[in-house]
Amino acid sequence: MANDTTDGARAEALAADFLAARGLSVLTRNYRVRGGEIDLVCADGGTVVFVEVRLRRRSDFGGAAASVTAAKRRRLILAARHYLARRPEAPCRFDCVLLSGLDAAAVDWVRDAFTADDA
Repeated sequence: MANDTTDGARAEALAADFLAARGLSVLTRNYRVRGGEIDLVCADGGTVVFVEVRLRRRSDFGGAAASVTAAKRRRLILAARHYLARRPEAPCRFDCVLLSGLDAAAVDWVRDAFTADDA
């Protein structure tokens, strides 16, 4: 289990560096509320970007993309609504960073991966 935690932290750090290199600013990591968590909250210009980071070394059961289930999206949306409740109105989007390994070549950045209506 400790290895999974370490890999998860490394995956999030890799995703944060990847997004920062593409002009996004990381505002918060591991934003948690009761019932939900967001791996990274970023700014892309005036847009707040909620990022789910998924690492799957194997493609069994659909790989990283398939692991962002409807239940997971609902938890992300719940946390995003909480995050936005204390901030001025701003456009937002949900992105996913999907990793098949822990190197930059393994990154698949899916912008606008889903909307709050998809939950």
